[in-house]
Amino acid sequence: MSVVLPLFPLKLVAFPRENLNLHIFEPRYKQLIKDCLQGDLEFGICVYTDRLMTHGTVVKLVEVYKEYDDGRMDVKTIGLRPFRLKSFENPLLGRMYAGGEVELLDNDQLVSEALFNEFVFYLQEVLRLLHAGDEVNISNLDSFTYAHKVGLKLEEEYQLLLIEKEDDRMDYIIKYLKRILPVMREIEKAKEKIKMNGHFKSLDPLDF
Repeated sequence: MSVVLPLFPLKLVAFPRENLNLHIFEPRYKQLIKDCLQGDLEFGICVYTDRLMTHGTVVKLVEVYKEYDDGRMDVKTIGLRPFRLKSFENPLLGRMYAGGEVELLDNDQLVSEALFNEFVFYLQEVLRLLHAGDEVNISNLDSFTYAHKVGLKLEEEYQLLLIEKEDDRMDYIIKYLKRILPVMREIEKAKEKIKMNGHFKSLDPLDF
């Protein structure tokens, strides 16, 4: 299914079901938000790295959290579903902001129990080492929930967005977590050693 959407290129990846807060200060995006309010419109967050990428996420405006005297706004949005960019017009005819035709993509959520349990195990271990303080709520957990919190690079987050099936996305993150865990454990050991500096130590005598 294809639709025409207002488009907001940003150097970030928005994920489905993610709460994304934005500070709006450019005139073109002030106009976009006002159009969304008046027409109950959704818009697309396009991923921009060193160039405009082909995929992004449809988001819905939840509320204008704060309006400033100079017209700036803090807004709350939520991600809905991924899309593939089919055309890009900057600016969109008659508007200040960009827009274009996008193909709405399915967000498959099926995953095996075994893979899900493995995903939870490695995720909890990484969050523990990060001292993130997060208690993983498995009832609403999917591959996107902690994607911004485990150290993925922008390019890696974008690759995750491109994967269509949930079991493949979880497998992608599991492989990433397995790769970084040994490094994180070594760093944790080093931190414990550093903490001991300056403390009185009881050392075993050496027999030589």
